[in-house]
Amino acid sequence: MYLLQLIIAVALLACLRQTGIADFTGIRQIRSNETAEPCLVATGFYAVVRHPLYLLSTLFLVLNPVMTAQWLLLTVLSTIYFICGALIEERRLFKQFGDEYRRYQQNTPFIIPSLVKFRQPPSV
Repeated sequence: MYLLQLIIAVALLACLRQTGIADFTGIRQIRSNETAEPCLVATGFYAVVRHPLYLLSTLFLVLNPVMTAQWLLLTVLSTIYFICGALIEERRLFKQFGDEYRRYQQNTPFIIPSLVKFRQPPSV
């Protein structure tokens, strides 16, 4: 279980690198008054699900080898928090990117990856 948690932690860091760790932590905003032109990330982990950070964080919590009542409660409440946060983020991203984000929503699952997408034969 610890090995799986380590793998998930590495995947979380890869997701953060993909979108920009400095943006996520607020460091870029502190260092510079310039605002970078936002771009929609739809590759890598973000091509599998729209909210990989929330998915991976939930998996990290679920894979705790010692599941106590308190840890289970933390996991359930965190999952609810992640889903609410993702829904709020979805509205913000639609306002920011419009139809581009709508197309991304239609082609990419919310938080649970779709196995159907991986079974489809490649397009010719």
